Amino acid sequence: MPITDFLERNRKLYGGEIALVELNPEQKDNRKVTWKEYDLIQPTSDQPYRREITWRVFDEKANRVANLLLERGVKRGDKVAILMMNCLEWLPIYFGILKSGAIAVPFNFRYSSDEILYCAELADVDVMFFGPEFIGRIESIIDQLGLHRLLFFVGDTCPTFAESYYELVMNCASSAPLIRLEDDDDAAIYFSSGTTGFPKAILHKHRSLMHAALVEQHHHSTSRSDVFLCIPPLYHTGAKMHWMGSLVAGSKAVLLRGTKPEYILGAVSNEKATIVWLLVPWAQDILDAIDNGSVHLEDYQLSQWRLMHIGAQPVPPSLIRRWKAIFPNHEYDTNYGLSESIGPGCVHLGVENIHKVGAIGVPGWGWKAKIVDENGDPVKQGEAGELCVKGDGVMVCYYKNPEATAEVLKDGWLYTGDVAMQDEDGFIFLVDRKKDVIVSGGENLYPVQIEDFLRAHPKVKDVAVIGLPDQRLGEIAGAIISIKDGESCTEEEIQEFCKGMPRYKRPKKIIFADVPRNATGKIEKPKLRRMYGIEQLVAHENGV
Repeated sequence: MPITDFLERNRKLYGGEIALVELNPEQKDNRKVTWKEYDLIQPTSDQPYRREITWRVFDEKANRVANLLLERGVKRGDKVAILMMNCLEWLPIYFGILKSGAIAVPFNFRYSSDEILYCAELADVDVMFFGPEFIGRIESIIDQLGLHRLLFFVGDTCPTFAESYYELVMNCASSAPLIRLEDDDDAAIYFSSGTTGFPKAILHKHRSLMHAALVEQHHHSTSRSDVFLCIPPLYHTGAKMHWMGSLVAGSKAVLLRGTKPEYILGAVSNEKATIVWLLVPWAQDILDAIDNGSVHLEDYQLSQWRLMHIGAQPVPPSLIRRWKAIFPNHEYDTNYGLSESIGPGCVHLGVENIHKVGAIGVPGWGWKAKIVDENGDPVKQGEAGELCVKGDGVMVCYYKNPEATAEVLKDGWLYTGDVAMQDEDGFIFLVDRKKDVIVSGGENLYPVQIEDFLRAHPKVKDVAVIGLPDQRLGEIAGAIISIKDGESCTEEEIQEFCKGMPRYKRPKKIIFADVPRNATGKIEKPKLRRMYGIEQLVAHENGV
C-alpha cells in the first residue's frame, strides 16, 4: 500500500477538516482562510502569517501537481527535486510527485550552488520545484543544470529561466491520475548529511515510506485529536516521517517557521499542539528562556501538550531532567534513526521508559537491532560495537554508488557506523559515531560521553568534543564550548569541573567558541576539525 492512499482516505473521511497550517511569526498577515489556487496576497496586518488547508484541498493540490508532471512528459521513475523552505506547498508537491509515479528528491535548503548542481547530477534530476530564496543559487548554475530539466518556481514574480508553478497548476485536473503504485516501486531519494564530504544519494521504495508512517503512529499513539507541531526542515526524513504519524491518524499538523522559544510556545498555545518534536538546541533555548525570565509560562496555554520528543542527535540526560522539572506532566521519548533507515524510529526509547533516559532505547516497531564487532560477530552485553538495524525501512542502496552500498548493507542489515552498547535490560546506549572516536595514547575516547558530562556545567550552553592532533598521544580530546548568554567562564573553571571524570577522559584543550550545528541539529564536526586543525590550534594558543 503506497503512502498516498492515506491522503486519499483522509480526503474521503475528513475532507473538510484542517490538515496543515503554515505559521510564520516573523511575517505579518491576517488571513485565516483556505489556501487558494493562486495566492499572492501580501501581508497587511499585525497578525502572524498563517495559512491552512483541509485534507480535501491537500489531496487536490497533490493531484494537480501529479497531472502537471504527467502533462509535461514526466515518466515513472523520473527524478523530481524540491528545493524549498518549509511552507504549505511543500507536502502537496511531494505527494504530487509520488502520485505521478516519479521519485521525489528533497534538497537541503542550505546547499550552495555547487552542492545543488552536484546533487542534481548525482540523482539524475529531471525536474525541480524551487522557492524564491533560491533564485540566485539556481540562476548561477542554470547553464550547467541543462535545458532538459524543467524548473517550476513556487512564488511570486517568476524568474525568466523558470515557469510559474501557481499559474500552471490552475489549469491542471484535481482528480487523481491513473497511476498504479506498488510497495516495491522506487519512491524517494534523500541525501546523507555529508559528514564525510559531499552527500550520498539514498534511494527508498514506497514500502519504506509506509513503514516509517506506521512506526511513528505506533510509537507515539498519534490520534485524530492530536495536533503535531513540526519545526525541522521537511527535506529531512526525520521531520517528514514524524509528520506522517499525523497522516495515518488524519489529524492536524502545524508547520512553524522560526525556532525562538516564544515562537514555539506561542504556536503550542495558539494552535493547541499536543505533540512537539524538538532538537536539543531548541529545548535548551526554551529552558534557558524560562530560567532567565525572558518567557513566562503563564502567558501560554500549554495544558494540552502531552508529548515532547527529541531525535537527530544524542540527548544529554541532564537536559531531560531539567525539562521534567519544569514540565512534569509531559511524556518524553527519543528516537534514533538515519536517512538510510528512512528517518526516526528504528530504535526508540518509548514513553514508558523514562527511567532509562540516556539510552536511545530498544528496537522500534517492526525493527531488529544488533551490535557487532569488527568481524560482524555480536559483542557481549555491555561491550561497545557497531549498531546494525534491519527492517522494511532500510534503503535500497546509495544511488549509483555500489561500493559504498556494499560497505553498509550486509545480508539485509544496515551497518549504521554508530558505536553502541546494550545494558543488562536490553536498552541500547549510543556511544559515538565510529568515525568520531578519538584514539588517544591507545585509549578509545567517546566524544558523546564527554559532551554529556560537560553539558551538566551550569554555565555551558553547548559543547562539541573532537580529536585534535598531538605529537605524543596521536590525538587528544578538545572541547569547543559555547557559554550561556550573560555568563562568563574560564578554562580553569571547566578543568576543575572535569575532575569529576576519569583523568584519561578529560579534554586536554578548551576552546570557547560557537558550536556549529546543521539544520537538523547535528554538530558539524567536520567543520570543527577544519577550523581547529593544527595551524588554527597553534594560532588559538598564541592568542591570534
